[in-house]
Amino acid sequence: MFVTVARLPEGDRGTVLMPPRFLQPTVPRRTGTRIERTPDGRRLVVARPMAAARNAVWRAFRDTRCWPEWGPSVRAVDCSDRLVSRGSTGRITTVGGLRVPFEVTSCTDGRWTWDVAGIPATGHRVEGTDPAIAAFEVPLAAAPYAAVCRRALPRLDRVALAGDDADG
Repeated sequence: MFVTVARLPEGDRGTVLMPPRFLQPTVPRRTGTRIERTPDGRRLVVARPMAAARNAVWRAFRDTRCWPEWGPSVRAVDCSDRLVSRGSTGRITTVGGLRVPFEVTSCTDGRWTWDVAGIPATGHRVEGTDPAIAAFEVPLAAAPYAAVCRRALPRLDRVALAGDDADG
């Protein structure tokens, strides 16, 4: 079932047809949480549509200088790589002052994962473009950490928007 939503300019033949609104895919308008199968197994995924462009969100996710700005549990980062990639290592200092080592275990366009203190930790991903959707993939054993991720997503969006403005 299709409905006419616009006519082409005068002189063009035909009409533009789109499915009715109730058949179009929807994008969540706020932060959502669900269990999802990821490349690392079943994870609790905390996701949110972003105002910032996909590339700006992806850069903020990978930029170690930005982590303390958007990560509620991160006070400082010591890493020789500004933008993490597979194999990047370093230490994070938590808000409680604990210094723990990390290693980025995978990093492809739009998704990276890491081990923190030798334990598989959150995955970070961004997908889509209008809007971009940023998500954390939390191991089920660390489900309470989803609350921290929910706080991080609006902060990530603000950091990405500020970086996008600085680049543009």
